[in-house]
Amino acid sequence: METTETFESLVRAEFTPKSIYLNTASNGLLPARTVTALHEAALLRAEGRPLAPLHADVEACRAAFARLAGVPADRVAVGASVAAHTGLIAASLPAGAEVLTAEGDFSSVVNPFHVRGDLKVRTVPLERIAESVRPGTALVAVSAVQSADGRIADLPALREAARAHGARTYVDCSQAAGWLPMEADADDFRASVSFKWLLGPHGTAFLVLPEDFGGLSPLLAGWVAGEKPWDSCYGPVAELAHSARRFDLTHALFTFAGLRRSLELIEELGVAAVQAHDLALADRFRAGLEALGHEPVPAPGSAIVSVPRLGSRQPELSEAGIEVSDRAGNLRAAFHLYNTAADVDRLLDVLAA
Repeated sequence: METTETFESLVRAEFTPKSIYLNTASNGLLPARTVTALHEAALLRAEGRPLAPLHADVEACRAAFARLAGVPADRVAVGASVAAHTGLIAASLPAGAEVLTAEGDFSSVVNPFHVRGDLKVRTVPLERIAESVRPGTALVAVSAVQSADGRIADLPALREAARAHGARTYVDCSQAAGWLPMEADADDFRASVSFKWLLGPHGTAFLVLPEDFGGLSPLLAGWVAGEKPWDSCYGPVAELAHSARRFDLTHALFTFAGLRRSLELIEELGVAAVQAHDLALADRFRAGLEALGHEPVPAPGSAIVSVPRLGSRQPELSEAGIEVSDRAGNLRAAFHLYNTAADVDRLLDVLAA
């Protein structure tokens, strides 16, 4: 556990935002070390040097995410997006299988099941998703934290219900990984992008699979999915990787070069310390909203605060140097390690004006 002084000094060394940036739920800021790594990767490519260090970055990121998720690295696949991972899972289901989803969940988590056309997709309010698992439910797909308003799914209850009915669970932790401790081993499948709370560049996403791969087929497998990738460049891959790497997509090498440094920072700070910091700011904002007569969407324990009917003030806030989101008419503020109490107070002052 880092001391407060070390936490703050690390953050100050890595971030120099030019605005009050409260929009991590859309995109996280890049640490200075990540920007340096991206620059070095570009120079390496421009100068024609060997790319071996960039390939090493891929495996370092896989291992780092595995540590954050609490699983062995050989159960982590890397790809380009959560939607692609969801598509693999959707493709594995038999025709007529029932998939249970939450109302208003992020499209990348649910849309691939709908476009299949021959699955029974049932949608219920997030608060009822555990009680809605029933005999015949094949899969429950849900975000750990809702993108629109920060509500946190009751995953323990969902897992218990799924086990009772023989259903599998698929959890997207894109809005959780980096500030909310993960228990990836408790679910059948877990996915996450890298460019939000994990503070990485765009271009990659992780998928945690069970040891038996959960019945998935590596439909998108190319040469990197081979047990010996450099021997798998031509013709059919003779031997797929024995690990979850068989589900890898061709690696966005620059992204991994930067992401490696971002994940190092998260590990140095510690997820527990990041969570404590983020939630203290979110709770400060909730208390300030109450004093102003505003009631946010109930989302206790979340680093995302969504305020109904204030979304229209997003342009005004941006003009004042405060970056938030307008989501379905709600003002969404997302607090992360580079934010301060002064940021919260400034946001409240502008809202009170």
